[in-house]
Amino acid sequence: MTESPQPFLAPSNNVQETPEKSVSRLRAADAIREATTQFGVVTGLAPHAVTGLRTRAEGGWSVLVDVVELARIPDSTSVMATYRVDLDASGELTACERLRRFTRGATDS
Repeated sequence: MTESPQPFLAPSNNVQETPEKSVSRLRAADAIREATTQFGVVTGLAPHAVTGLRTRAEGGWSVLVDVVELARIPDSTSVMATYRVDLDASGELTACERLRRFTRGATDS
């Protein structure tokens, strides 16, 4: 009877996390979900789209969320806004700020 081959084990890097470099514990998809949910609760606005995402130097995420602030007819004249929503490494909302307002039909130049 032949023996089963031993499983291949990846080498351990033994990476030590230093206090000055915090690594976010949230995945990007989880950060987006947390940001849009908490943003909606705090502001009462329904997130329309996520237009940006990046990690923060101190850990956590910064998410750009677009919302309809004023619905109009026709829809292309609705007033939209982009908010920056910051989360800490554990996914808690730490800041929320409106960056700009624009009409839905407007394009960036």
